[in-house]
This record gives sequence, C-alpha cells and structure tokens, in this order.
Amino acid sequence: MSWRGLGGLVLAALILAAVGYWLPWTRTLLIIAMSKGLAALGIIVLLRAGQVSFGHAMFFAASAYAAGFVSRALGGTDIAVMLIVGVVAAAALSAVVGLFVVRYRQIFFGMLNLALSMVLYSILEKFFEITGGSDGLRMRRPSMFGLVLDRNDFDLALVFLSIGFALLATVGVLVYFASPLGQALRAIKSNETRLEYIGVSARSVLLISYVISAVTGAVGGVLLAALQELASPSFSYWIQSGEFVFIAILGGAAHPIGAFAGALVYEGVQIYASAFATDVWELILGLVIVGIILFAPRGLVGLAYETFAGRARKAPADDSGAIYDVAPAAGEQRQ
Repeated sequence: MSWRGLGGLVLAALILAAVGYWLPWTRTLLIIAMSKGLAALGIIVLLRAGQVSFGHAMFFAASAYAAGFVSRALGGTDIAVMLIVGVVAAAALSAVVGLFVVRYRQIFFGMLNLALSMVLYSILEKFFEITGGSDGLRMRRPSMFGLVLDRNDFDLALVFLSIGFALLATVGVLVYFASPLGQALRAIKSNETRLEYIGVSARSVLLISYVISAVTGAVGGVLLAALQELASPSFSYWIQSGEFVFIAILGGAAHPIGAFAGALVYEGVQIYASAFATDVWELILGLVIVGIILFAPRGLVGLAYETFAGRARKAPADDSGAIYDVAPAAGEQRQ
C-alpha cells in the first residue's frame, strides 16, 4: 500500500473521529458500525479465497462472552483486558473449528460455519445459570486503560478506540493481502491444485486466514459488548452472520474499507429509518439496499472507484497510490 493510500485512510478515520466528537448523537452509530465492520472485514478476508462463512457471528459472540465472564469474575475490569481475553478466546476457537472446516469449500464451508454458529447459539440460550440465557450476560462498564469514565466520556473514548481498531485492521489486512501468504490465499480461489503442486498447503493458508478473520470479528464483539454492557446470544444468531456477509458485499468485497463503508450505510439506514418511520422502516431499508445493488453491483467502494477513475485516467498518473489497490471485484482481474 502506498503512502497516499495510507494517508487517505488516516484522513477518513480523522473525519469519522471528528464527527463523533462534535455530534454526540452519532456515537452509538459509529461504534456499532465499526464493530460490525470489523466482523465484516473477516468475511472479506475469506472472500479473497472464494469462500464465505454464514456463521462467523460465533466468534463475534465468543469474544463478547469471554470478555463478559472475565468482567463478572473480577467485578469489573479494563477494556484492554476484555480485548485481550476476547481475542484469545476467539483465536483459540477458530483454530479448533478451522482445522475441521478448512477441509471443505464453497457451500459446504459456508453451511458448516452456520451449523456450528447455531450450536453455540443454542448453548448460550440453554445454559441460563452460566450465560444468562436469552437475557444475556450483564457486565459492568469497563475502565478505559485505567481511567474510570462517565457514560458520555466513555462513549467518546470508545468511538476513538473503535475507529482506531478499524484503521489498524484495514491497514493490516491490506499488508496481509500484499504478502506472499495473501497472494497464496488468492490462489485458492483461482487454482488451488496449482498451489498444492508448488508445495504450498491450501488448508494451512486458509486456516491462517480463518483465524485472522475470527480475530477481527472478535475485536468487534468486545467493542459492542462494552458499549451495551451486555453479551447477548443474538450475537451468534444466523441473522447476525447474514448481516456481516451482507455488509461486506454492500460496501464492496474487493477492498477492506468496503466493510466499514457498508456498515456505516447499513446501520445508519436501519437506526434512523426505524426511529423516524417505525412502521415501514424495513421497507425503507429494503429499498435503499435494492437501489445500491442495482446501481452499484460492486459495492459502495466500487461505485466510488468507478466515479473517480475516469478523471484519474485523463491525467498521466501513477495509480500505485490509489486506495482501491486490491482487485476491483471478486473474480475480476484489474485491467
């Protein structure tokens, strides 16, 4: 990734942080969008290999509950401890689950993830004495790196933290995609047999990406649990997993930033449509989504790229700094 592309990402993060600072009513939206965007980013990592998980919410929920258990056991804790515990729990779970699911491809890969996610949902629902059942697991508001903050200051700090993690995760995934391991991941989609012929284990490559995708979702799960002071079984429900997949496609699966663009639009429409049009908000959300699919089939990032690409071609330019420096669309080669 070029310095210009990195500068664009930093600028976007600063704009979002400024919005959260000056417009307090946007803070909840920003935190939820960044949290779900981190989970959708994991979906984009898997789509790089041509695979899609319909059960990735299991890691979103596992990290939230792990953080909640620690918080409850200690009578409250710090956000840093919650993040560490949540990420370790999700990474361990994904490593175990991944050893099994990476043996399969396409619809079998997606449905196995969905089945395992629903198993976790059932466990969280049925073991009431441990998990709180359908009521969820309550937790105290954590301190913020040693600072005990009131509600308003905590939400503002969580906005900055979630945007910071979104930026770090986006840059990290871009670096990963550009690495030999990331290129091998792309080869799974195009020609897995050839990858095996040159001595690279496709299962190992996919397992590493599976754990990475779970870790990004784990951070999002902890952030959302900290905001709500609650870990809910709905975090692992199939509808939640479907949201992550949809957000990734809505924003544009060709670039990591699409996860956050899609999450902002999806959550913005959902929250404010339900607030101002209670009886028909699902209709409004559906119409917006259909419109984006019809007029921006490559996602929001793809639409932005196509809008400004024509201008860029008019001048002699070096596109190495373009922010859209991953394949423009799934299965499509850059011209």
